Amino acid sequence: MTEIKTQLHSLLDAIKNAMNNAQRQQQSVQLLAVSKTWPAERLRKVADAGQRCFGENYLQEALTKMSALADLDLEWHFIGPIQSNKTRDIAAHFDWVQSIDRVKIARRLSEQRPTQLAPLNICIQVNIDNEASKSGVKLDDVLDLAKQLSQFKNLQLRGLMIIPQKTDNPQLQRHSFQKAQQLFSQLAALYSSVDTLSMGMSNDMELAIAEGSTMVRIGTALFGQRNPPHASK
Repeated sequence: MTEIKTQLHSLLDAIKNAMNNAQRQQQSVQLLAVSKTWPAERLRKVADAGQRCFGENYLQEALTKMSALADLDLEWHFIGPIQSNKTRDIAAHFDWVQSIDRVKIARRLSEQRPTQLAPLNICIQVNIDNEASKSGVKLDDVLDLAKQLSQFKNLQLRGLMIIPQKTDNPQLQRHSFQKAQQLFSQLAALYSSVDTLSMGMSNDMELAIAEGSTMVRIGTALFGQRNPPHASK
């Protein structure tokens, strides 16, 4: 078994164990491989090992990989901040956008989504701990934004994406995840399309799964330490 296949299977086993420990149903948590800064050849090896969903932060880097891997049936998630001048390419090439925090960006994505494609799956990025340095919608503004987003015909609201504050205190982490899960439950009660709570990364995956995550975004635990960021974004 190749190194990358071993890494992937080990990670999937860890997710399975976390689901078991939390008494979650099997297959209730999906792995999103965060592949930013890693070359297409590395992604191909991960895909050959069985991974289908990949998350990218930088548009130009992602488009290069998509072209190189066009022969594979992959699902692409945009998970980084979105500038207005990038929305057309994001709308045309991605299956999901997890970093929606403004109506303006959502409107542009809907208007620029090619008509032959299915609606773009979107998640609202929530600034769950109200950090000044972090993107995302304030907790109290999420339901109002969701109502506006639900009106865009070429978007499909799927849920929330959470990046909690960095801390080594598991109780603080748990509190952030619990706030997110409560908000997610509210949203799911209002919109039948909502089924995704994207939270948990390499260092807090188990706790996120215990508190209701349905999608974990993993980079380091799968690919190793990140390559230096590319100059082109």
